[in-house]
Amino acid sequence: MVDETARWGFETRAIHAGQTPDPRTGAVIVPIYATSTFAQDGVGGLRDGGYEYSRSANPTRTALEEALAALEGGKYGLAFASGLAASDVALRTMTRPGDHVVLGNDAYGGTFRLLDKVLTQWGVEYSAVNLADPAATRAAIRPNTKVIWSETPTNPLLGIVDIAALATVAAEAGAKLVIDNTFATPYLQSPLGLGADVVLHSTTKYLGGHSDVVGGALITSDDALREGFAFLRNAGGAVPGPFDAWLTLRGAKTLALRMEKHSDNAERVVEALVGHRRVTRVYYPGLAEHPGHEIAAKQMRRFGGMVSFAVAGGEEAALAVAARTRLFILAESLGGIESLIEHPGKMTHASTTGSPLQISGDILRLSVGIEDSADLVADLLKALD
Repeated sequence: MVDETARWGFETRAIHAGQTPDPRTGAVIVPIYATSTFAQDGVGGLRDGGYEYSRSANPTRTALEEALAALEGGKYGLAFASGLAASDVALRTMTRPGDHVVLGNDAYGGTFRLLDKVLTQWGVEYSAVNLADPAATRAAIRPNTKVIWSETPTNPLLGIVDIAALATVAAEAGAKLVIDNTFATPYLQSPLGLGADVVLHSTTKYLGGHSDVVGGALITSDDALREGFAFLRNAGGAVPGPFDAWLTLRGAKTLALRMEKHSDNAERVVEALVGHRRVTRVYYPGLAEHPGHEIAAKQMRRFGGMVSFAVAGGEEAALAVAARTRLFILAESLGGIESLIEHPGKMTHASTTGSPLQISGDILRLSVGIEDSADLVADLLKALD
């Protein structure tokens, strides 16, 4: 499907890739195949599509997977029950006891927890380094390094990694490069085209886009990795249901439109925060003074809807600001149509407390939604003042 749709623009692929009208009824929208099992024409005689049991494959999920592969420019898409389920399958497919993973030192707390608290019990080792520094990354490589795991932009400090440069480091080391593209989305950034081996998404976020579904995805063009991911997903059962797949597919159709509005609004918010007397620093790759600005401008279409900032007065002051917003809802997650505010140190990244990845208490993270930008700015300024 990817070859057939490669000539289409992003918006066309989002609406049509993997989503042809139903051949039996003519339904324009992919149906929700709410079935656990499929009739067979004799023992082992699978009908068109090869479906036998919905843990292994389901037509609604197939449509989503083909769409995700097309949006990321990969051969294969695999959908999962959550972003962390996808992370778990990816890491356990690509590592064995005694192997080593290089992780960014500004990583999502759930990814850190998975490596630090779960996979280390299985004998996997890891190092957390600044992946924006090629020399530091190369210094972290060991003979047993099998994976370099990076986000860009990173969560929550919006750090930027040069994907092409990191792909070179990974290739030199004989390791696989995984890029968590959740913040950027396939609309703003295409890691596979820059040399990544695997792209990860929490489809809960921008791809679903409406804060009403939990899911994850892996996209790759590597045949062996695809087989390994599919086997472990089926063996472990970390699959989304057909309604989850349908909701994610529905959200992905409007991704391009939403990401433009998210980016527009984030830029307005950043303008209001920069120079504010109660803001000591703004983290946003669209700022010229951001250390990764030039790389982000090169590898991203726009700079996205995520913004973090430090509040003067430390943690207590930051918590007070988070408690005073009205339109920015105090909640975890991100990427929905509504604006959210959270305190990473005590919420999404609490698992990093006491580690080198610990987030400073004065930091707040914003997921800027698609409301009226003037209303969002007014809400933040009132909370700050």
